[in-house]
Parts: sequence; C-alpha cells; structure tokens
Amino acid sequence: MSSSPSSSFYSSNLSPFTRALLAGALAGTTVDLSLYPIDTLKTRLQSSTGFAASGGFRGIYAGVGSVLIGSAPGAALFFVTYEGFKSQLQILRQPSNGHIAGGGDEVRGLSKSVDHMLAASAGEIAACAVRVPTEVIKQRAQAAQQPSSIAVLRFILARRSDIGVVGVWREMYRGWGITIMREVPFTAIQFPLWEGMKIWRRRQIAQTEVSALESGAFGSVAGAVAAALTTPLDVLKTRLMLAQKRQSAASMVVEIWKTSGPRAFLSGIGPRIMWISAGGAIFLGTYQWAYNSMVDIT
Repeated sequence: MSSSPSSSFYSSNLSPFTRALLAGALAGTTVDLSLYPIDTLKTRLQSSTGFAASGGFRGIYAGVGSVLIGSAPGAALFFVTYEGFKSQLQILRQPSNGHIAGGGDEVRGLSKSVDHMLAASAGEIAACAVRVPTEVIKQRAQAAQQPSSIAVLRFILARRSDIGVVGVWREMYRGWGITIMREVPFTAIQFPLWEGMKIWRRRQIAQTEVSALESGAFGSVAGAVAAALTTPLDVLKTRLMLAQKRQSAASMVVEIWKTSGPRAFLSGIGPRIMWISAGGAIFLGTYQWAYNSMVDIT
C-alpha cells in the first residue's frame, strides 16, 4: 500500500525530508564558498565608508569562517522547511476524492505558484535564525571592521558588560527585520520561477525530474531576476548591519537618500546579479544533483 505524501515526506531511510536536509547542506556550503570573493566585493561596494576604506580588493576571504559554520545548517533548514511546507500545502489542496482542487490548468498552475511562494517564504524565515548572525559576523569582517570572523564575534561578546546579554543577542540579530524583508520577496520571485521552469521542462521531456544541469540553468535565470529587483533591500540590509549604532530601517533609508542619493540603492547591483545568477546555478544545480542522486540510491 502506498503511503500518503505526509508520511512519505517524514519517513526515514532517505525520505524526501532526509534528502532535502543533506542536499540543502551540500548546496549551501558549495555555493557560499565558491562565490565568497564576489560577495565580499559586493559588501564593500555597499559600505557607507566606501569600497577602498572597507578593504578594496584585499583580503577577499575575510569572514569566511562564519560561512563555513553557518552555510550548511542555514541551507539545510531552508530546504527542509521548503519541501515540508510545500508538501503540506499540496495535501491541503487535495479534496477527499484525491484530485487536486481547482479548475483548469491555469488555476492549478497559479495554485502551485502560490504554494511555492509560501513555502519559500517559510523556508527563508526559518533559515534566517542561522543566516542573520552569520551575515552580521561575515559582513563586518568583509568590511574590515575586524580582521576575522572570530575577532568580530569576540568584539560583540565583549560588549556584554555594556549592553547586557539581551543587547548582545540583539546585536547578533541586527538587521533581522530587513533581512526577512529582503529574503522573502527574493525567494517569492526566485522559487516560483525556478519551479515553473522545471515543470515546463518536465512536461517537455516527460520525466519526473529535471537534470542537475537544467535545474542550475533555471536557477541562474530565476536568481538574476530576483537579485535585480531586490537590490535596494539588499543595500538597506547591508548598511543596517554595518552601522556603528542600531537604527530603524526608515531612518537609514532617509540617511542614504540624503547623503548618497537615490542611485546608492542600486550600489553593487552588477556584482549582486553576477553573484546570485552564478549562485543560483551552483546552489540549485548542486541541490538537484544531490537530491536526484539520493533518489537513485533508494
């Protein structure tokens, strides 16, 4: 007897849950390490102190230690949440007769896109529990505020006597709100595009899954589009995380507008598109390769 989608997702022995966990961890580590220099240059371009003062082309692997620790759990948490949430939404859309609720192909296609948006948003919110502290430490090291990731962490922890444990916690999660504001729109654009292109390709080749190469190509296109549209939010997030004192997103928007002008909100758009386009190919291509490989094992 076949199992339900819910029991299948959470079963053991390389279930979809396990595959999402392992494939996500591998994909996250691979993409973050391979494209780290471009990410460093993008952060320095967006820094309020300027590119040269933030380190220029020197030490482009500054802060990589935090990525080594945070990439795998962050990406794994994202994909476990994404696949699980998507599976549950599909179950909720199935009436008792086993057919997907809704009208024609257009209605079902729209429902799938909404499911992918919601699942990706839930995944990003979950992943930010790991990603935000990693980003805070990484970007301060990249911007040459401290010489290394461990030095940034020690500096923040040393402030406990001044700002207390709660203050240290808030410092580690500085930019949480704006990170969510950036990541949710980004994934709400990227993942429906990626999933939509995969569905289109599967129909063309009459297969249940696309290849890793095809997934990577679709991920690159989807990532480039999402990166361009969310660059202003990325600039705002970077400035908030690098600021010497905590301030609201609204006050930072006003400050950037007054001191740097509206063009500052597109700072680093070139490296960001290049980085995320390449990252989308590596991230989603690696994920698909690992996921497909583990399906073959079972």
